[in-house]
Amino acid sequence: MDLNFPAEENESLCVKEEEIIALKEHTECSTKVPEEKESAECEDREMELDKKEEATENEVKNGDFMKRASKRKSLQLAKEKIGKLNEEVYEWERPKRGPWRKRKGVENEDTCDESVEEVKTGLAEIPKRRGRKPRKESVEEEVERDKNEGAVEKTGGGRYSCRTSMEAGDESVEEVKAGLVKIPKRRGRKPRKDVVEEQVERDNNEGGIEQSGGRGRLSRKANVDKLDSAGKEERNTCHQCKRNDKGRVVRCTKCDSKRFCVPCMTRWYPQMPEDAFVEACPVCRNNCNCKSCLQLDGPIRHLKLELEYADKVKMEHSKYMLRMLLPFLKQFHEEQLAEKEIEANIQGIPISEIKPQKSNCDSVERIYCDNCKTSIVDFHRSCPRCSYDLCITCCHELRKGRLRGGDKEVIVEYIRRDLSYLHNDSYKIAEESKNTTPIKNEPSSKEVEVVKSEWRATERGIIPCPPQLLGGCGEGILELKCIFSENWVSNLLSRARNFESLSENYEEGSCLKCDKFRKAASRKDSRDNFLYCPKAKEIQNEEMKHFQWHWSKGEPVIVSDVLETTLGLSWEPMVMWRAFRQKRKKGSEVLVDVTAINCLDWCEVDINACKFFKGYSEGRFDSYSWPQILKLKDWPPSNLFKERLPRHDAEFIRCLPFKDYTDPNCGYLNLATKLTDKSLKPDMGPKTYIAYGVSQELGRGDSVTKLHCDMSDAVNVLVHAHAVTLEPEQLVAIEKRQKKHAEQDERELRGNNKQILNGNDGKQQISENELPEFNLLNSSALVSSPEGGALWDIFRREDVPKLEEYVRKHFHEFRHIYGNPLSQVIHPIHDQTVYLTMEHKRKLKEEYGIEPWTFVQKLGDAVIIPAGCPHQVRNLKSCIKVAVDFVSPENVKECLRLTEEFRVLPQNHRAKEDKLEVKKMALHAIEQAVNCLEQISRPN
Repeated sequence: MDLNFPAEENESLCVKEEEIIALKEHTECSTKVPEEKESAECEDREMELDKKEEATENEVKNGDFMKRASKRKSLQLAKEKIGKLNEEVYEWERPKRGPWRKRKGVENEDTCDESVEEVKTGLAEIPKRRGRKPRKESVEEEVERDKNEGAVEKTGGGRYSCRTSMEAGDESVEEVKAGLVKIPKRRGRKPRKDVVEEQVERDNNEGGIEQSGGRGRLSRKANVDKLDSAGKEERNTCHQCKRNDKGRVVRCTKCDSKRFCVPCMTRWYPQMPEDAFVEACPVCRNNCNCKSCLQLDGPIRHLKLELEYADKVKMEHSKYMLRMLLPFLKQFHEEQLAEKEIEANIQGIPISEIKPQKSNCDSVERIYCDNCKTSIVDFHRSCPRCSYDLCITCCHELRKGRLRGGDKEVIVEYIRRDLSYLHNDSYKIAEESKNTTPIKNEPSSKEVEVVKSEWRATERGIIPCPPQLLGGCGEGILELKCIFSENWVSNLLSRARNFESLSENYEEGSCLKCDKFRKAASRKDSRDNFLYCPKAKEIQNEEMKHFQWHWSKGEPVIVSDVLETTLGLSWEPMVMWRAFRQKRKKGSEVLVDVTAINCLDWCEVDINACKFFKGYSEGRFDSYSWPQILKLKDWPPSNLFKERLPRHDAEFIRCLPFKDYTDPNCGYLNLATKLTDKSLKPDMGPKTYIAYGVSQELGRGDSVTKLHCDMSDAVNVLVHAHAVTLEPEQLVAIEKRQKKHAEQDERELRGNNKQILNGNDGKQQISENELPEFNLLNSSALVSSPEGGALWDIFRREDVPKLEEYVRKHFHEFRHIYGNPLSQVIHPIHDQTVYLTMEHKRKLKEEYGIEPWTFVQKLGDAVIIPAGCPHQVRNLKSCIKVAVDFVSPENVKECLRLTEEFRVLPQNHRAKEDKLEVKKMALHAIEQAVNCLEQISRPN
């Protein structure tokens, strides 16, 4: 042990020497007193001082000061070394502290007394000495030596601690009491006095602090507040925020263990009254949205999300499916027979001897036609040299000399314009970039057209491989190949025909006595102005026939209050964001920024997720006081929806109506579920659509989904809506800016000899009372309804030709990217570049006599849209919608029609690629239906 004098002991010795010198000087001064009595007293004092001086010198010589100093020093060193030793040996027993935790210490001298008492009892922690960690062996040796000297002692559990007896450290304790030893202060910035006082006052009012002993100090309440009647500790920690200093909590009487504070109940469960918490807390209801519960799969593990069907139900569904899909199978087989006849003519052998070569393709691969980009299901022709593939449809068109599907790419140029142009504030146009789609360095279209016209089939039907300019090698001959086994389709057709008479006896539903309708149109001499609209909880088994009756006619269906069938998990955006952020794999990045679309110029912007969701609730405005409407499409990505949001995914699946059709996993009448496990399945969802919205129709920058047509059926559920109220001064600024927009539209659209957007070529504006009857459905009373969330317009299939003709006629009146007026239209609907305002719908009614089904989607409404029905949506509030696609047997024919329309689009069109593969779905669905009927009808 080091026996050198510590610095503090040297200072104490110097102090004693200074006292001796001072006493000597005082003695010299006292000799000047003339009186004898005073002289005698001074002599006595002098003698006493001499004795003290001699005693002090003797103590120094004998080493008494050295011994006490060494003893105190060794005690301090022993405390530090034993603390390190215990930390090494028993580190697993201590809770780990994060980097944000501050080391406990004494703030000021007022609390020294209590700290000394804690030092005496061994409760206070001695601050660790920084520096290199000593070797374990040396620490143990020094501790053993200190133990022999009596500075440490052994406690329970094999741990060592400093002795607190009079023998080990009375002198050091006395010096602590006297203030000679300084207690280390806690590091960190001292908070401002006013902030601390405000926080203490607020916590005191909420009951979150209490009076503690020792000079009137305040402290946070501990977890244990009181004892219940049984004598058990009763905690006050909120299950949601894991804090116990936010005031009053409400305890659940069902589980008798969970508590929720009032702020958390108000913030995270606004629709749930306090009495409901007392009856059963969110944990008991399986809809808790705290961070911990959002990561658990326990609340959804007990849910029976998989559908189970009895044999009778399977047989009914199989007969219905076979009845709907048998015409497609017959047509598909006829196309293959025609190609086999041509191949027999080419080879000069009977058709019965034609055996197409099996294509070298894995089941997880997806083969596309190199000309039209359509998926290949079975028969096709391929080049043995370069593997150029051509579908049967293209082969048939090539032999007739009118090959389509390989149209050249179309480059649409847009002038990049700034915000001042969009609001008609100035006429600055940035000419840096005139197109958003880069022009590829490819051969000229004329050269491609010449080469394409020279590619022809021979008189016998032989198709050579196309030239390299078209993607082939120009040397080989395309050979007939197949993907399924030989005669698989013909055998399936013969098996299906055995049940053809059975499927024709399927009992259809009807719609005679039903009052579950919602008016959506005002067409004259029409019986489809009302849409079928049942409530989710009222759907019974007999409602399936009723639904199929309307669905087979191509009518959309609205099911209300579907969220009432769920557990009640919150769809608030911050809850979804928290669940998305927490539920992730180790090492995966957290997406702090999201990519949104600005509805004013239809360009993508990157924005912080928290800022986006804040604007969702409060609204955002640009520099011109114009509402900034942003929307997220497909967030989180649909392939990650179930992985990142498992509880919300289960909640959505649970609320789906008519699950036989809409369930994406096991719906019996959903053809998308019929693909084999080894097949590459298309992305059917679920998908989320999160967007801002206001009730006013702005004219520019509205929160809309533009007119389009989905290739498959879809169900769209409004799960959350939040109204953003505009202030009067904001409405005045918007009205002024709308006048500026109208002036710009009139000037620019008149230059194109087109009617202006907000009027009828300068004529007096038609009032709302003079509009046709259908516009009453779009009146301000309906749009501003507190229950409304989104305004839908769905067109009938039979009205599509007239709708396309109207858009082709008036396409110059619409603006798209960067606010540019449309310069051309490739396809009026599939381009998804127009939104029909109220004025356009009025003109559509006047010129062509058609109108859509128009209705407002309320919170909890599920809108089921048939394939082939063009539709558009405008959000009246900030909305969160979740949608999933499905393929019903009734609409396979319509899906095939849309596939043919997508097939002839240009190569770079957004809707070009065939990702659905509806033909493959239909074939597998027929096979499963036939297998089911054969198994059930087979005698035991």
